[in-house]
Amino acid sequence: EIRCIRTRVNGTWVIVKITTDQPGLYGIGSASDHYHAQTVVTAIEECIAPRLIGREVGHIEDIWQSTLTSGYWRNGAISNTALGGIDMALWDIKGKEAGMPVYQLLGGPCRSAVPCYAHAGGGDFVELEDDIRRYMEEGYSVIRCQLGGYGGGGFIDADKAGQPKNPWSNAPAFDDEAYIESIPKMFEYLRSKLGFGPKLTHDVHEHLRPQCAVTLSKLLEPYRLFFLEDVLSPEQIDWFRLIRQQCTTPQAMGELFINPHEWTPLITERLIDFVRVRVSKGGGITPCRKIATLCEWFGVNTAWQEGGDNDPVNQVAAMHLDLASWSFGIQEENHFSQEELDIFPGHAILEGGYLYANDQPGLGIDIDEAKAVQLLDAERAKVPNYAAEDRKADGSVVRP
Repeated sequence: EIRCIRTRVNGTWVIVKITTDQPGLYGIGSASDHYHAQTVVTAIEECIAPRLIGREVGHIEDIWQSTLTSGYWRNGAISNTALGGIDMALWDIKGKEAGMPVYQLLGGPCRSAVPCYAHAGGGDFVELEDDIRRYMEEGYSVIRCQLGGYGGGGFIDADKAGQPKNPWSNAPAFDDEAYIESIPKMFEYLRSKLGFGPKLTHDVHEHLRPQCAVTLSKLLEPYRLFFLEDVLSPEQIDWFRLIRQQCTTPQAMGELFINPHEWTPLITERLIDFVRVRVSKGGGITPCRKIATLCEWFGVNTAWQEGGDNDPVNQVAAMHLDLASWSFGIQEENHFSQEELDIFPGHAILEGGYLYANDQPGLGIDIDEAKAVQLLDAERAKVPNYAAEDRKADGSVVRP
C-alpha cells in the first residue's frame, strides 16, 4: 500500500507511507510542497502508486529510474517531489530490513553530528546584531543575516519610489540599487561589531537583476561571507561565470533546482561553492547522494535546503546524507513546534548548532497518524498558498 498523510495546521506537509507485505514493515518519506500539497498527493496515489504495487521494495535504484521516465516528461517540481517521498520511504524500509540507520547503508558516518546554520533577522542593524549574538550564545558558528523578510534593505516606500501616476500597488517597491547599497553597509556594520569570528551568510532570494547580482557579489568580497545564497534566479545561472571572474565571494545555489542541467554545470565548472537542492525536490536520497559524490570530485560542498515550510522527515533524510557525505558543507536549520515534533517520534535533535541522529534502523523517524490528523485544520488546508508577490516601482513583478 502507498498512501499520503497530510498534516501541519495548514495541511502543507505530505508524508508518504509505504506498507509492505511483511507484517509491521513500512517506511515513510517527505513529499511536502507548500504550494501544491494536494497536487502531489494526487500524483502519488493516483499516478505513481498503482504501477509500484507488487514490486520488490529493495530495488530502489530500479524503482527510481523507471518511475522517473514512467510519465515520459520528467524532472518537474511535482513529479520530483512525489518520487522523492517514495524514494525516502524505500530507503527507510531498506534500513529497517538491514537493521541499520540509512547513513550506515550509505557508507557510514563521516562526522559525529551535523553542523547547522541559523537564521538571524532584524528590522535594523542593531536588532540584527542582537539576534546574531543570541545564536552565537546558543553555539552556532554559521549564521544567516537578513534585514527583515527576503529583499529587506531593498524596499522603498511607495510615496518615495517614483511610481507612475496609475500605480498598481501602494506597497513598498523593490529597488535593485537600494538593495546593493544597503546590504554591504549591513555587513560593514556587522563586521565592525562582531569581527570576523562568526561565519556569516546572506540570502538574496533571487531578487536581483543579473548584473546587480555580479555587483553585489563583488561589493561583499571584503566582508568574507561564508556564502552568498541564491544571488541569481535559476533562469540566469550562466551569470555565475561572470561572478567567478569578478570576485571570490563564495556562492550557494540550488533552492529552486529540479533538473540535473541546473546543478551539473555549476558543480563541474566550479562556479558555485555550495549546492542547496532540497532533498525531496531533487527526487530523494537516491539522486542527492549522487549529487554529493559529484560535489566531492569538484571541491563543492552540500548545504541541502530546508526552510520554514519543510517537515521533520525531509530534515532527517538530509541529515543522513550529511552524516555519510564527505562533501558536506553545512545544513540549514529548521525549527518546529513541540506539537509538530510530537507527531514524529525519533525526529532529529537540534542542539547547540548541531543536528543529532539516533541509532534506530532506517531513517529513525516515525509518524503518529492520530496526532497528525488531530493537528490538521481541514478548512485551512483548503486555502491555497502562493509565493510572495514583490514588485518594482513600475509594477513589474520581482521573480524570486
